[in-house]
Amino acid sequence: MAGWYKEMNVRERRTFWACLSGWGLDAMDTQMFALTIPTLIALWGMSKSEAGILSTAVLVMAALGGWIAGLLADRIGRVRVLQITIVWFSVFTFLSGLTNSFWELLAARSIQGLGFGGEWAVGAVLISETISPGVRGRVVGAVQAGWALGYGLAVLLSYVLFTQLPQDVGWRVFFFLGLLPAILVLWIRRNISEAPIFAEDQRSGAAAPERAKLWEIFSPEALPTTIKATLLTTGIYGGNYVMISWLPSYLRLSLHLPTGNASLYLAVNICGSFCGAFLNGWMADRFGRRKTFISIALLQIVMVAIYTGAPIGAEITIALGFVLGLLQSGTSAGTGAFLAELFPTRIRASAQGFCGNGGRALGAVLPALVGYLSERMPLGTAMGFCAASSYLLIVLFAALLPETRGRDLRALSMAAD
Repeated sequence: MAGWYKEMNVRERRTFWACLSGWGLDAMDTQMFALTIPTLIALWGMSKSEAGILSTAVLVMAALGGWIAGLLADRIGRVRVLQITIVWFSVFTFLSGLTNSFWELLAARSIQGLGFGGEWAVGAVLISETISPGVRGRVVGAVQAGWALGYGLAVLLSYVLFTQLPQDVGWRVFFFLGLLPAILVLWIRRNISEAPIFAEDQRSGAAAPERAKLWEIFSPEALPTTIKATLLTTGIYGGNYVMISWLPSYLRLSLHLPTGNASLYLAVNICGSFCGAFLNGWMADRFGRRKTFISIALLQIVMVAIYTGAPIGAEITIALGFVLGLLQSGTSAGTGAFLAELFPTRIRASAQGFCGNGGRALGAVLPALVGYLSERMPLGTAMGFCAASSYLLIVLFAALLPETRGRDLRALSMAAD
């Protein structure tokens, strides 16, 4: 890490920390719900199917939010839209703590999803357009480590609140703390400048500016790449969100681990996720984007089968949590740089938003499907089947997309594909 970090100038470092912090706080707010599911099942009598619907709804809305935010970022700039999305998901996470029914929470979390998807899309493009091609995979992968940090903070807060406060109070305070990320916007406004590649593109078209159109990512030149990239991310996020959304419930409801042991497992899993982001970045810059996706996805299939199907004890469950987190982050960490390298500047943010979050929306069916299937089979079996099927998509569509390692984003055109 020290090598590429020392190579960055002050602007690149500030952008790196802004994107990492934004993604981490986005993860904290989003994972609050997964950690609250067991409590709401107990307090509200909410079914597993309803919990799955809530998980799916936020991911579907994230797809819409990513596309909208991407279109705005291609028009008014990456940094400005990044600020809007952070404030958006912070406010609606806070409002989730005021809900009193499944339907109220569904509305609040769905609207929160708009900001969640938008922040990821815009932040990934901003850092990709700021960093040099030779280290882009490692830097953008390192930004993904912010997810593990945010998830870890959410786990720590949930452990403190759910053990120190009554359940009917603790979950509300948990969501109220989701307003804190909005403070980051004040720092971004003072310290982060626009991505150089986007600024240059705007200046070059100043005489006759041509705005990206809503449907341009579906033009004949872009459509094949758009479809394949969306199905790739469907595999990545579908499998990962099955595990992320249902792991807390699986540990407590199926394995019957007490809160302390479940928190220990999640801590180990999060450490693996943190390391996986750096592993992916190194592999992507060293061996290429496609080989990295394919090799890690195949390992994920094996690991999920062992984790959810083999008769392993609590100690092995906790130990394997590190490997599971390593592989989960090992695929998702590569999407930011890869998608940015597939599309030209004028539609890059909208394409990133649609393909990345469109994959979330399609993959979001799987957490709901797990909830449905778990009413008819063991939760672990439902999780393993859905996750492994999803990871097979990664292998297929990574093989169909072009290798993009080292691409110059300034010179990129659809013809390059």
